[in-house]
Amino acid sequence: MLVERSDLQKLIPSVASELKEYDYIVYADGASRGNPGPAGIGLVIITRGGKVFSAQRSFGEATNNQMELKSIIESLKCLEDEKKVLIRTDSQYVAKAFSENWVETWKKSNWKKKDKTEVKNKDLWKELLFELKKKRVFFEWIRGHHEDKFNLEVDRLAVAAAKSSANKLHQV
Repeated sequence: MLVERSDLQKLIPSVASELKEYDYIVYADGASRGNPGPAGIGLVIITRGGKVFSAQRSFGEATNNQMELKSIIESLKCLEDEKKVLIRTDSQYVAKAFSENWVETWKKSNWKKKDKTEVKNKDLWKELLFELKKKRVFFEWIRGHHEDKFNLEVDRLAVAAAKSSANKLHQV
């Protein structure tokens, strides 16, 4: 569930120029305590209208890459269709899949990699592609755990969700 975050609105000037071009800027992150392990996602959505929303969600056992994908999928589901969206991710796995055309290659090869093995997380990639068809989405890789305050926030949310998941899994 999205929560409006007035405490993050003071950070909007850091993305003001991008908001002139995009309807939404999305920061998304996934975390896993172990790989696989208890997992979670965090997301921040900034609207052209100057509102900031966030969400986090805990999952059971999952890998970090699965959560990176899931965080973007869940973000896109929150947005109106036919809108222009910039997704900022610190996941090279996701960013390179699009910037280096891995996804197109995988689709053409029936979801096989160059070494003929199955692409991992195929179901999540397909779900992401379904959501991408509904919007005009652009990906941008950003350095994780660095200076971008929105990226630091989604990391904090994802880690907290993964910790919450771990606590639930270990309760008797």
